[in-house]
Order: sequence, then C-alpha cells, then structure tokens
Amino acid sequence: MLQVKQAIIVEGKYDKIKLASIVQAVIIQTNGFQIYKNPELLELIRYYAKTTGILILTDSDRAGFQIRNYIRGAVPEGEIRHIYIPDVFGKEKRKVKPSAEGKLGVEGMDAEILREAFQKAGVLAEEKPVGELITKTDLYLAGLNGTPDSAERRRAFQKSLQLPAMLSATALLEILNSRMTREEFQNLSEQFFAQERNL
Repeated sequence: MLQVKQAIIVEGKYDKIKLASIVQAVIIQTNGFQIYKNPELLELIRYYAKTTGILILTDSDRAGFQIRNYIRGAVPEGEIRHIYIPDVFGKEKRKVKPSAEGKLGVEGMDAEILREAFQKAGVLAEEKPVGELITKTDLYLAGLNGTPDSAERRRAFQKSLQLPAMLSATALLEILNSRMTREEFQNLSEQFFAQERNL
C-alpha cells in the first residue's frame, strides 16, 4: 500500500474506490461538476492545499481537464500538484458503453499504471503497512457522532485541531486517519474533553 501525505482529488466514487485499493491517503471526490455548486467541499480542498498539499488526479478527457482547471483557479494558496493518467482507449467493466471520448478513466486504469503515474509526478510515496484505522464507532465513543450534541462537540473538536467547521463525520474520519493513529486519536479526544469539562 502506497502512503501519500497529500490529499488526492478525484472525480467520482469509483475512482476513489480504485485508488483506495493501492494508496493510503485522504481521497476527496468532486462528484464531477458538482464541485461548482459545493462551497463546503471547496473549502475542504483549500484547507488541504494549505496544510498537506493536494494531488489532482482526474480522467484524461475534456471533463477531467475542465475540473482540474477549475480547482487550480479556485485554490489560490497552497501546494497543488497534478498526476496524469495516459490515454488508454477502452470501456470500464461496469459501464454499458465507452465514455464519449472512448478513454478509460481513473477507475479503469491498471493498478501498476496508477503507481507509475504517482512516480512520474515525483510524489514521494513509500510502501507502509496499514495500521488500525479510526472508525465511526471510535467517533461515537468519543461523543463526536450519533449523539444529540455530537455535531456541536465535533465542531469544537475540529476547531481545536484547526480544521474547517463544516465537516461531516466521514470527512473528519479521513482527516484523522491521515494525521494520527487510532491510539493517538483516543488520547487526544480524552484530553480535549477532559479540558472542556474543567472549563
């Protein structure tokens, strides 16, 4: 499993699923052109650009380049790097017919081609064993998800970590798993809420 410190921006959920099978990183999907109508998602991408940096990995068709260019223009600060996949003509297995331009997208790329794309982009990625991940159950036990006041507690916790306020529990999980171990999260959340009780 490749370990990448930057957040990776992809177009859709199948791209994210494919990438998650070879790379351990925060992977954010734009849901295609929905990125144009989602200010919260854009805020999250800007946050990652300024902190860890972002890698944009879209399909090599017109739509993919349009999304790349939009993000480039909408993210004024931070590190943006581009990873490009080659033009490979064909059809994804789950689709009835090929895309308009007949090219395979990220989801249809062979894992080895994707690894090479990371290397060609000069992204420092190394093989690391995957540790125990923080789960939604851990968020629940920390009072950050699934309880009446969890949204408020989550916002306070995110503020303490200098994260955007408007994060879903799923987005928070991705960030936490990119920054700390499960044990570190448990210790951190216990300390934070112990301090909160003493205020």
